[in-house]
Amino acid sequence: MRLLADIHISPRTIRFLNRLGHEAIRVDELLPATAPDPEIIAAALSEDRAVLTQDLGFSGMVVQSGLSAPSIISLRLSDSRVDAVNSRLSQVLPAIEADVEEGVLVTVDDNRVRMRRIPL
Repeated sequence: MRLLADIHISPRTIRFLNRLGHEAIRVDELLPATAPDPEIIAAALSEDRAVLTQDLGFSGMVVQSGLSAPSIISLRLSDSRVDAVNSRLSQVLPAIEADVEEGVLVTVDDNRVRMRRIPL
């Protein structure tokens, strides 16, 4: 899975995802760390990547725009420590990969995963 991680996602998580076989990069590898969300979405579109974030604003922007991409994976975990995030992502990503390629909004919490196809 090709992922563009928001600045709040740890570099350790990026390395972990790449070891799992994903193609993950952080926003600051493409854009300034302070890049606004619309620029991040544009970068994800041009790079053909899903956005991995802890910011719910990305989902709203994609819905309001009527776009069918990029997919947004929003983490809503009670424990944001790197090991907890990595563990949850290793469980969830294989199960959602095909859907992410088609265009979805995904919310990952501690016990469930919710998905909605885009555009809504």
